[in-house]
Amino acid sequence: MPENAAPSFFASAATTLAVALGCGLLVGIERERRKGSGPGRAMAGLRTFALVCVMGATTALTQVSGLVVAGAAFVAALGVVAYWRDRSDDPGVTTEVALLLTYLIGVLCVWSLPLAAALAVGLTAVLEGRERMHRFARHWLRPAEVRDGIVLAALVLVALPLMPDRPFWGPVLNPHLMVQLLALLLAVQSLAHLGRRLLQARHAVALSSLASGFVSSTATIATLGLAVREGRSGARLMAGGGLLSCVSTQLQLLLVAAAVQPAWLATLWIPALAAAALAALWGVWLVRGAPAETELGAMSTPRVEGLPTAGSERMFSLRGAAAVAALLTAIQVLVHALTLWLGQAGLYVGTLLGALADLHSALAAVFATRPPAGPAGLAVVLALAVHALSKSITAALTGGGRYVAWLAPGLWAHTLLGAALLWFLSS
Repeated sequence: MPENAAPSFFASAATTLAVALGCGLLVGIERERRKGSGPGRAMAGLRTFALVCVMGATTALTQVSGLVVAGAAFVAALGVVAYWRDRSDDPGVTTEVALLLTYLIGVLCVWSLPLAAALAVGLTAVLEGRERMHRFARHWLRPAEVRDGIVLAALVLVALPLMPDRPFWGPVLNPHLMVQLLALLLAVQSLAHLGRRLLQARHAVALSSLASGFVSSTATIATLGLAVREGRSGARLMAGGGLLSCVSTQLQLLLVAAAVQPAWLATLWIPALAAAALAALWGVWLVRGAPAETELGAMSTPRVEGLPTAGSERMFSLRGAAAVAALLTAIQVLVHALTLWLGQAGLYVGTLLGALADLHSALAAVFATRPPAGPAGLAVVLALAVHALSKSITAALTGGGRYVAWLAPGLWAHTLLGAALLWFLSS
């Protein structure tokens, strides 16, 4: 080693060993608190974890791969012996596994100090959260939620990577994007379900409307309108819930754009977030200002096709999400076919027809087939206007005049705001 390189090497080695010592002490402090005392105490505590982490860094600094492997084997053997000698009623292997991982963290310090430190903090957090994690897994999670979580994980981790990422007809019918959309819908429904469980009935109307809006804002507005017509709730409160479902519509526009064509996000994110913020503020104002006597009948979650009911243990409806994903794909195919047949006019006709059925399906077709400028921007603006008109007519037919009178101003205000910003940014 050159003489001028020696100080640099020793400084780097000292830093590495210091970080390794800190990582070992961090994990060791947590284990020391659970180690116990007397003959039945656990195998490793503060000093052991600190020394093992420093040992990992030292073996890695020697740059002798065989020595690193020998150290890992030694620590693993210690864990096996400790487990074999454990006579407690619940002989887990958490400490033994944590000790081996701490050794590897020490080894990792030689290559990346930030990553090693982050891993040590994460390991300590997992060890410290033992009781809360056990309560979450054993008592809070329901069996159906566990099954749904496994299905979602299999879809994302197994099915999605296996799907071919290429369209079979022009820019549409891409299997990878179709499965990605399905996974996105299921994930949104799962988050909405878990959020509804956490907050429970305190803001049932607002939360259930937000959750249902990710499946169908139009159906949510219709359901809330029926509650008004049947006298089960007041028009103002239900109109506030309907506007909050429009927040989900705007947010889902961004999710669909991210899944189908991320290039659209640069143009879409400001209009969508501005419209969502206005709808949220207007909706919260309506909900908070609703007369207290109208709240009792409104605390039940609206039943929307594709989303589980409030009392259901299911996190999502796989059939409903698959139907929505199929509709998204079908309208993409329709818009592409009309565009090939009629040119630019076909793009407008297909988008407007699609917006009458489902806004996200129609816009997904535009996102997939056109860049965010010119005719495509106008098509999105027209689709937003047609969709707002469809919601207004639905509200009038289901909830009557008072319901649509409370809903329509906020509905059209946030739609026109988003459309104006989008037209300005895309022109």
